[in-house]
Amino acid sequence: MKNDRIILDQTQLELTIQRICYQLIENHNDFLDSVIIGLQPRGVILANRIHTELTKITGNSTIPLGKLDATFFRDDFRRRESPLIANKTEIDFIIENKKVILIDDVLYTGRTIRAGLDAMLAYGRPDLVELLVLVDRRYGRHLPIEPNYVGTTIDSVASERVEAKWQETDGIDEIVLKENRK
Repeated sequence: MKNDRIILDQTQLELTIQRICYQLIENHNDFLDSVIIGLQPRGVILANRIHTELTKITGNSTIPLGKLDATFFRDDFRRRESPLIANKTEIDFIIENKKVILIDDVLYTGRTIRAGLDAMLAYGRPDLVELLVLVDRRYGRHLPIEPNYVGTTIDSVASERVEAKWQETDGIDEIVLKENRK
């Protein structure tokens, strides 16, 4: 639509992911005690991209990467008109005493992250959890959740929606701010 605004185009998105990876390397060095977990569905795509870029930069392809579905940990899963469809959780490593990098595409109210934290605890008690998001919509938070790593921060109103489009699912890499239409 004509009122849609591109926040990150493909080139900016690639550079943003690279920058975040260098920040992760600064804080996690060799990643021996670190794991990456992407929140289903769209956080997994970003987690895969981060993992691929980290492997390219560091040469370390053994950084554990998992996918976590938090559908049934959400506080609103019974309140929706249509039933929620869960995605697959794939965590084949122990997170006990590990540094977990929890990844999602957009942080808005914080409810998805809270659900992800609850779901993650079924796999052990981590030493540390850091949150990585591509877009932080810093206004509109319902819970006191703040990211450790941020691709970009935008100020938006409730009538707007941030849409992360990925080559894998949408045929294009871009982050768009859209006006919600009723």
